Amino acid sequence: METRIAVMGIIVEDDQSVEALNDILHQYRKHIIGRMGIPYPQKQVCVISIAVDAPQNIISALSGKIGRLRGISIKTAYSGVKREEQE
Repeated sequence: METRIAVMGIIVEDDQSVEALNDILHQYRKHIIGRMGIPYPQKQVCVISIAVDAPQNIISALSGKIGRLRGISIKTAYSGVKREEQE
């Protein structure tokens, strides 16, 4: 199955949604290459970037679930290269 590399930029503005966000990320952990979280207390937000390698439909599902959380914004940037998934 073809996979794509993508980077998701997430802004968390509502701390009450963090547990739900972490639950979703845990569900998709096998597709996550890396994660970086940067708290920004001066603006009362947290900035998170997630690198993933997954089929297009998985990336879209993950992005959609995160985007429906209250107080969380997400944007996804995709690589132009599709790769065959390796076992």
